[in-house]
Amino acid sequence: MLQLGEQLVAQRARFVMDATRFKRDAAEAAAPARQAQVFERVRGLADRYDPGFPGLPDVMEATWRAMVAAFGAHEQALLARTEPIDHGDTPP
Repeated sequence: MLQLGEQLVAQRARFVMDATRFKRDAAEAAAPARQAQVFERVRGLADRYDPGFPGLPDVMEATWRAMVAAFGAHEQALLARTEPIDHGDTPP
């Protein structure tokens, strides 16, 4: 049986796979501005939930950066095989 952390990572993998249907290209998938927001939020949560662990925001950001990079690489491969949904703004 998967532990909670493993379950959450597996759930994220399913979300990443599903989200590729809504993305048009690699640039949209990468979303650097969105990634920056996520890393900032993670650092803030680390400060708030465990202020007694020196360097926890750095550890959390590094963990999320590694996970985002790994999922991003797989998402690129999925995008190459997935038919995107027509958003209606692309000329025929």
